[in-house]
Amino acid sequence: MIELRPHDLAHGGEAVARADGKTWFVADAMPGDVLLAEVQQDKGSWGRARLIELIEPAGSRVDPPCPHFSSCGGCQWQFIPGDEQRAAKQRTVVSQLAHLGGIETEVAPTDAVGPDYAYRNRMDFRIADGRPALYRRRSRELEPLTRCHLVVPPLAALFGRLGDLDGLTSLTLRAGVATGDLLAVVTGRLPPSASEWGVPVARVRRGIPTVEMDQAHLTETVAGFRFHITANAFFQNNTAGAERLVELVTAALAPQPDDVLLDAYAGGGLFSVAMGRHVSRIIAVETSPLGLADLATNLEAADGPAADILPHPVEAVGEEIGTVDLAVCDPPRQGLGAAGVDSLVAGEPRTIAYVSCDPASFARDAQLLAGLGYRLEHVTPVDLFPQTHHIELVGRFTMT
Repeated sequence: MIELRPHDLAHGGEAVARADGKTWFVADAMPGDVLLAEVQQDKGSWGRARLIELIEPAGSRVDPPCPHFSSCGGCQWQFIPGDEQRAAKQRTVVSQLAHLGGIETEVAPTDAVGPDYAYRNRMDFRIADGRPALYRRRSRELEPLTRCHLVVPPLAALFGRLGDLDGLTSLTLRAGVATGDLLAVVTGRLPPSASEWGVPVARVRRGIPTVEMDQAHLTETVAGFRFHITANAFFQNNTAGAERLVELVTAALAPQPDDVLLDAYAGGGLFSVAMGRHVSRIIAVETSPLGLADLATNLEAADGPAADILPHPVEAVGEEIGTVDLAVCDPPRQGLGAAGVDSLVAGEPRTIAYVSCDPASFARDAQLLAGLGYRLEHVTPVDLFPQTHHIELVGRFTMT
């Protein structure tokens, strides 16, 4: 047993403390705590420990409102005030850039885009004991839930009338915050209670959604544009956050009317559509069949500039892109990697707006971009996922 006094929060959400000449990582703790912990791993220069007793809680520590918090893995930081969460996320971005990318640049304070709870317009659940469930902390076992504090109010109300879900294996609840649309997406046998949900239902078989009740899509409005979103297709899970990302990307790129824009990992077209009002042509790259269908629908509905859709991996389209003036990318958690970076800069854009959901992969890609003549000018973290350690950010790169 060791006594620890954490001084910071690490990328991944654990608290960081120094004791016995090494660095310790401990979950469920925060700076200012004094605690007893049990050693779980000792790697020499660092170790991992499990919180056993809070000897003296940090003065700012708060009581988690969710009764499932101590076991559910959906949140990690409900005991940390929102402003401290955001400060930690800014420090994490600075640290990852320095340690993994060897880069020092301006990192803005983390942008708070909406409420700290009731912000998610989508939540993906498994089913356990006939209830929606999430995985328990550091486990593959499921925690059945009586409610979830993260979902927007219309989804919280829908959650309350789901009834017995026996027969389902998974359930996704989605809402169009600005439109009022609701949608349930299921896999497995539809329960009798579905007739009382009062929302459209789509069923997914082998990854393909089909209409079960009414329709298999919903709509959302962001930046003044209405987006068609197929049942389980990707779209930003925080509507206010999506609005802010569009604002940050637009400001980072400073588009001109004659510009050609490359949108890598275009998804359903959030940036292609929103940026279309500012540029003359768009080249959108996407591979997901659902994303491609939504992308085409949304570009057509926006009645924007000419758009070329390339249905290929970003890593494979370098030679097809031609010359571009601007580029925006929103890759998955693993980032672009060397091949993706090469494709992104093949058209020699003067400015790149990089949207990332992982500061570690962003830092590694920033180092690769620096080697190809692109300087990271500034980064803005955006708190799309309060109560969790997850960080969204927008970085601006310019050709040197």
